Amino acid sequence: MFSVRLTEVALPTSEREIDNLVGWFIDTLCLVRKRGEATADQGRAGPVHRLLRDYLFAQPEVSWDAQMLADELALTPASLNHHLTRLVEAGIIGFSNEGKGWRRYFLRGGSLSNAIEFFSLQCETIIKQRMALLDSLWNRGNPNLGSEPVATETPALSIGIVDHRPLLSDSEENLLSQWMGDFGLLGERPGKEAHADSISVQLFELLLNRDLPLSLDEASELLDEQKPRIGRILERFRSTGMVQRVPRIDRLNVALWSAMTAQHQRRGEDWMLKKGGFQRLLNSKQQSSILSSLKKGKLKVEEVEKVVKDISADEQMLLLNLLGGRLPLGHRMVGYTSEKVHSEIALRIDKTLRRMRRVAQLLEQAMAS
Repeated sequence: MFSVRLTEVALPTSEREIDNLVGWFIDTLCLVRKRGEATADQGRAGPVHRLLRDYLFAQPEVSWDAQMLADELALTPASLNHHLTRLVEAGIIGFSNEGKGWRRYFLRGGSLSNAIEFFSLQCETIIKQRMALLDSLWNRGNPNLGSEPVATETPALSIGIVDHRPLLSDSEENLLSQWMGDFGLLGERPGKEAHADSISVQLFELLLNRDLPLSLDEASELLDEQKPRIGRILERFRSTGMVQRVPRIDRLNVALWSAMTAQHQRRGEDWMLKKGGFQRLLNSKQQSSILSSLKKGKLKVEEVEKVVKDISADEQMLLLNLLGGRLPLGHRMVGYTSEKVHSEIALRIDKTLRRMRRVAQLLEQAMAS
């Protein structure tokens, strides 16, 4: 079964250093779990690194006997089988049972470039097939906020790509939770999060059915869960590229009302006119309307909304910034349709696949020389 976790890693700084290029492949395919502090050899003496560098990548036309590899790498058969299984599941190497004795392992296609092409085709096909599940679950539409909020910084991609398989009859998963686990939305070791009624699954269902961005406060209240845990789950969602964090433009009016009320009490009318952005962004009529209500202590959110309705969202956010207010952030799916989510994921995966093709060429050139 094809199963791999793909991570976005910057291209190696040295294009001719074989160990750096091999290490880049190991990091990109998450073939070694990083534990504890970094070692002096940077993992170059590890069994996976040596297996790829000295055998599979170095002599792509040769098939390697598993028993011989275990002896050469000083590994037990069980330990070697674990590493080889990971490589086979990732689609980089294959094996044959020809002849007698142990399996013989080899690089697919007879070269690293060919192996990466096989890998790329499988990734693209599986993503296309498995993203179809979202079509039947998608209930999110465009809330028409007037201005499309710009997402905050995007974390490096870390996404699982796994073949579809039937659910077991006694499984506590459902189709969605299995799908989420395969894509890495539930973490590396999901445990109880893979259950159909887990907090992660409920949170993802909220995002699939919600037009407006979801804040931590709202999610915590709706799911009756602590905000720190909700935040960690949402960050995991963001790392897969399916969820983004954006400013809550729909809450601009409330944020402006809160900032205006607070600053008028603290610093007064003169400060709001000169340093609070009123003279810069509001006309005389708008200024007098808000300041009059503030003096009487009767300013309401509805009045703020009416006054600033003709001002662009960008200028409203600038006014909020000058007033010292803060606009809350929320999380949402990366598109208003399931097709958009698929498109965004495919683009980011394609970026990593193109890097893999480039590093494969560099590695073949370095080993040939």
